[in-house]
Amino acid sequence: MRSTRFVLPALVFGLALTAGAQGTATKVGIINIQSAIVSTKDGQKAAGEIQSRFNPKKAELDKRQGDITQLQDQLNRGRNTLSEDARQKLVREIDVKTKALNRDTEDARAELDQEEQKIMTELGGRIMLVIDKFAKDNGFSVILDVSSPQNPVIFAATGIDITKDVIDLYDRNAPAATSAPSGAPSAPAAQRPPATRPIVPPATPKPKP
Repeated sequence: MRSTRFVLPALVFGLALTAGAQGTATKVGIINIQSAIVSTKDGQKAAGEIQSRFNPKKAELDKRQGDITQLQDQLNRGRNTLSEDARQKLVREIDVKTKALNRDTEDARAELDQEEQKIMTELGGRIMLVIDKFAKDNGFSVILDVSSPQNPVIFAATGIDITKDVIDLYDRNAPAATSAPSGAPSAPAAQRPPATRPIVPPATPKPKP
């Protein structure tokens, strides 16, 4: 029986492993799962759809950024000729428009991130089924995802798990450890660490009064 572990998203190097207990070389494969997802026909189609949806928003944000730049140029050119009231009015206008642009930019970026994550999750689930079948059909024991530094193993055959062998060997060489008082607290279970573009201009700095 084999187990799979799906990780999205994620940059680590594949390390060659050996099945010491069995005395045979372990067949290890590596994959950049993020690249695989976005390079599939479904991934390219989804990316195109997202880009088409967000292009109008990007154009709007770019135009607003251009308007602010023009106002900043106007302020700089008239710094010595504008009245104090006119200058302060221009500064306030730039400040208000800059804050609004930055807020809308962050909202657009968050919406884009959400859409991209939805696509990655949906297509990632499908591609994991393909990886599982490919690994089994081609005799791979381990598949490492080079795009995921925290959790690189996305497929592992249970036959290469040496956890129990290590426990047994430890207990055989440290018999005192097996006779610890029953009230002694047990060691906590090992945990794996958690797993973890085409829009929006950079935030516009506020003008100097």
